[in-house]
Amino acid sequence: MRRGERVRAGWATVGSLIVVLLLGGTPTAVAVPPPPPNPSDAELGGSRQDADAKAGEVGRLTNQLAEAESKLGELQAEVELKMEDANKARVDMETAQDEASAAQRDADSAGAEADAAASEVEKARADLDRFVGASYQQGSRIGSVSAYIGSDSPKDLLARAQLLDAVGGSQVDALEGMQRAQTGKSNKDAEARKKLDVAREKQAAAERAKGTADAAQNEAVRAQQDQAAANGRLESEKADVERRLFEAQSRVSGLEGQRQRYEDWQAQKRAEEEEQARQAAMAQPSPGGSKNNGSAGKPSAPSGPAGRTVEAVIARAMSQLGVVYAWGGGNQSGPTRGIRDGGVADAHGDYRKIGFDCSGLMIYAFAGVKALPHYSGYQYEAGRKVPLSQMRRGDMLFWGRGGGRIHHVALYLGNGQMVEAPHSGSVVKVSPVRYGGIMPYATRLIG
Repeated sequence: MRRGERVRAGWATVGSLIVVLLLGGTPTAVAVPPPPPNPSDAELGGSRQDADAKAGEVGRLTNQLAEAESKLGELQAEVELKMEDANKARVDMETAQDEASAAQRDADSAGAEADAAASEVEKARADLDRFVGASYQQGSRIGSVSAYIGSDSPKDLLARAQLLDAVGGSQVDALEGMQRAQTGKSNKDAEARKKLDVAREKQAAAERAKGTADAAQNEAVRAQQDQAAANGRLESEKADVERRLFEAQSRVSGLEGQRQRYEDWQAQKRAEEEEQARQAAMAQPSPGGSKNNGSAGKPSAPSGPAGRTVEAVIARAMSQLGVVYAWGGGNQSGPTRGIRDGGVADAHGDYRKIGFDCSGLMIYAFAGVKALPHYSGYQYEAGRKVPLSQMRRGDMLFWGRGGGRIHHVALYLGNGQMVEAPHSGSVVKVSPVRYGGIMPYATRLIG
């Protein structure tokens, strides 16, 4: 209970005692204390406007924070996408590096083979040159007359000619074969080097792609971090404004409490004056010469139907603290068995429990005031709308989402506290008022 409400309750108690003592016919009237401060209508209106402005600012920041959270989620998804792009670029680069290394090995091998073939050709060419030189010096050169001198017979002469021709032909054929091999290996070497150039180009492209992907990933991470920091600043600003809203609402409640205490004082003052007039009338002699005995004409204390006061409603709700939550549970008589919802409530076994849901608890609390429907959206429309800055003990608070769809209701206790049946798996309990998603108006059924 807030200080203002405690003082108000204290004044109400003092007033009640005064009235009881006065109505009890005590010979000495109890004087009403001096009047308490009475804030002006301008002070009350200004404090309410300030609280309304703070509530509007909280709502604006709540919307901004929701948008920021949505943007942060999008940026997180973008970071994950860029990370996968970077992974792909890394794999492509490693593959290109492997291909370039393999192409380098092939080019090195082909070059070595081409060099070896060239060496063999030069060696064969030198052997052929030596053969030709020796044949010339020994007179065995093909076509030379001296190559045939010394033959024993025409047959021997023919054989020598064939031998020399064969030897010379084989040397020439070997040289030509080696030259062909050298050409093939040189072609292979050129092809391998061309593949190496292509592989190196792919490697360079893959490295550039990886650099681009890494840069994009870093940029996405920075954007996400900047947004997270912005979210933190928004949350801090929202918490500060909520604190100032609570202070503004406390000021409103304090001024309203002063006004209420002044009105209570006025009522007590009127009661005192009425009692003094009654006692004066009783002191006059009756027509029969006797005084009034002090009991005739004594007014009885008025009493309203049970459960129709704010405190009766709150007491009724508070009597159910600790009762389990059961979706669909609760009526004017008390907790009832929950019903199936095909989802969360079923998972918690609410259909097997005896308890309240949020709107069921309100039905029970206000049973002596009004028959409420078992749906928080209709309960929101069941009474007079009051700006949050003017909410007071006994009002119903509501929470909704886009389009004004109501999904929760609680009973305000004052001092930033409320009693509620929050959700499946929980119990009826007292909680601090949550301003995130709260509807801009409270619903008042009493007063």
